Formats: sequence, C-alpha cells, structure tokens
Amino acid sequence: KKAIVHVYNSTSTVQREQVFGLDREGICDIARNGATLVKAFAGRYPDTEWTFQYSPESFTGTELDFAKDVIDAVTGVWRPDQGQPVIINLPATVEMSTPNVFADQIEWIGENIQYRDSLSISVHTHNDRGCGVAAAELAVMAGADRVEGTLMGNGERTGNMDLVTMAMNLYSQGVDPQLDLSGMAEITEVVEACTEISTHPRHPYAGELVFTAFSGSHQDAIRKCLARRKDGDVWNVAYLPIDPSDLGRRYEEVVRINSQSGKGGVAYVLERDYDISLPRWLQIEFSKVVQSEAETNGGEIDSHTIHHLFEERYLKVAKDWALRTYNLHRDEEGVRADVVVGADETPVSLEGRGLGAVEAVSDALTRRFGVSIAVEAYDEFALGEGTKANALACIRLNANGKLCSAAALAEDTTSATLQALFSAVAQEVGEQMPKGADSRESVSA
Repeated sequence: KKAIVHVYNSTSTVQREQVFGLDREGICDIARNGATLVKAFAGRYPDTEWTFQYSPESFTGTELDFAKDVIDAVTGVWRPDQGQPVIINLPATVEMSTPNVFADQIEWIGENIQYRDSLSISVHTHNDRGCGVAAAELAVMAGADRVEGTLMGNGERTGNMDLVTMAMNLYSQGVDPQLDLSGMAEITEVVEACTEISTHPRHPYAGELVFTAFSGSHQDAIRKCLARRKDGDVWNVAYLPIDPSDLGRRYEEVVRINSQSGKGGVAYVLERDYDISLPRWLQIEFSKVVQSEAETNGGEIDSHTIHHLFEERYLKVAKDWALRTYNLHRDEEGVRADVVVGADETPVSLEGRGLGAVEAVSDALTRRFGVSIAVEAYDEFALGEGTKANALACIRLNANGKLCSAAALAEDTTSATLQALFSAVAQEVGEQMPKGADSRESVSA
C-alpha cells in the first residue's frame, strides 16, 4: 500500500497576525505539531509506504526567511535524510508577483532549506495574474522537482496551473511530459462533464479553435507548408507548433473562413474538399467574393458555401452560351474555329480565325457581336481521376474595356477553355444571345 499525507498551515503575515493571532514561533509550533501527529499515525501502519507533504500556505505572501524556518521545523520532525520520502510544496495560493519573482523565491528556498538533497520541491501555482503556467515553468527552471495543477486549469477564482498547457508546452519543445494527451477531445469531454464548466474555444491545445487559422496570410502559409511536407519529415509547419494529429485532431480543422480570411484560406478549402486549384489571380479575385459574403451574413463561411459561391460566380453557364460542338482546323494561316453554342432549340454557329483556338474563337465573337476581346490571364488544370470533369479552365479578359472572369469544367481542356471564354464574354454582351446574322455569313462575305 502507498499513501500520501498532506500537512499545511498558513504562514503569511496577514494570516498569522490577523487570523491566528500568533507570532512566528507560534506558527512553527502548529507546523511542528502537525508533522508529529502525521508521523505518529503513519507509524501505526508500517506496511504502508508513506510520503509526507508539507505546504506553507500563502508561501508567496510569507517572508522567505520565515518560510525556511517553518519548512525546517517540519523536516526536522520527518527527517527525509533518514529515508522518509518528503515533498515540500510551495504554493502561490494567490498569485502576487510576476513569474520571475516567484522563481527567485523557489530558487532561494532550494538553496537555503535543510535536507534539500533528500526531499522534493513542488510548486502549486494559481492563475490570478494569468501567469500560472509561466510561473510553474520558471519555477522548474529555478530548481523545482514537481508541479501540481489541474486539467484545463479549473480551480478557485481564476483557476490553478493548467497541466494540459504546461505539458504541451514541453512537448512542443521536444520534451516528453510523460502524459498521454493524444485523445484531447475525449479528455476535454470528461473534464466538462465532471466540472460542468465549458472549455474556452481558444484554450491552448484543447480549445475548438486552437488549430484554426482565420487570417489570410496564416492560411496561405499553412497551406503551402502542408503541401510541401512529406511523411516522415520533422514537423515544421508555419503557425502550427505541433502536429494536430498528435492530439487526435484533423487537418480539416486547420483552416476556417471568415471576413478576415484571404486568398490562401479560400484556395485551401477548394483544393482540400473539391480538388479545385485556382491560379493566383483568381484566388485574389474570388477571395473578395467570399469576404463580401462573410461581411454581409456575418460569422464563418463553410466549405459548401464557398463552393456554391464559386459555382455561381464563375462556373454558371447561361443557356444561350453553352458550348455544344466545336471543330478546330489548323492550316498555313493558323487555326480556323467552327463552334456551335446556345440552347438546343436555338443554336448559333460561330466561325473565326486566329493563331490559336482562343484567338480564333475570340475573332468569331468579335465578328458576330462586335465585342473587342483581349485575354489578360488564362490557366488550365487537370483534375483528379474518377471525376466526370477532368479539366478546369480559368480565364480573365477585357471585353469592351470591362474586366470579365469565368471558369469552366469539362472533360477536356479545349472544351473547358472555350466554355470559360463564352461565359466571360456573356458578362459583357448579356446572358441572352443577341439575335442577328450568323458569323459564317460575315466570314463568307
């Protein structure tokens, strides 16, 4: 059998003078008597392995020389130098100073108490100044052997030192805290059920938002680092000090979109969930569409909404501008394009010439509608296997001085490119096909 017995008494000036009405020696007598009672009780059960622990409560409000005297009074009874396991627990019952000052106090006690080499120094920090974890970390650097805390920092007033945060801080620096926190979601759920206290969404390591990035620049950096990382590489991802999977979290939770998000985050969501890669110019343009939606409706924009916005803004094809058939013929003068667009019941034939397919179809549109077309950006991408649409084309052009952008999905890159061209021109000409002479008549004339 093993047992730990904890003795503590108040030692601060306020406690001893205003609560107990005793001088220093009177307080030492209380501590000494308590230690004697514990030792006598333990002696009645010699088959049990006893560990004695003493805390000068309100240590941080106690004169250091007096704290030493009380500790020495207790250890003089327990005699750790003779083999009795002893823990001296030094609590910041109320956090009164900066972490470095608390660490200085721990260091001084360690250098001045008797039997230091035969006992363990523990610290028990609270979070009244919001520095409970920092105070415990510096105390360990100052010589403490042990720390006390609670899961998620729950405790009196502003709480105790958070064991989860301190352990994961060590882990992020390559130090094994010897605590298994891989099931963080389950741990959080149990703590919340036991305490009936919700975990703050921005709680370090355990919060819902801890591995999320709303800032556009952060999202872009995370996306690029994850794309370049290979299995087995040392974890080195911008803005993510540890691998989320080490805590049972998923990469899908890393990037979330709101009005603060930029092109990188929006592009990451489309790549991750829909296998759609956008050129940089379209990332910039489309991110403004998403930001506008977020500002209008407030809150976050989910993946489904982002995809819907992209379809409505860039992929939607007006009935009169749907590509039906095309025929490209190259000769000594370049490329001749014969294209049919429009609804099945009212097809329109277009014909034009140019050095390439895009230039030839642009010529056909100019002949047919008198629209001046200058292509400013054009990109095409192959999509993943197993999808009906195997190509994505994105185009931005200047039509009669107006910038028009569109994209299209198709089974081949040429079809996607021509459809994107028609959808972009439709933004200037109008979704309904203007009625007039067939372009073939213009070419023949």
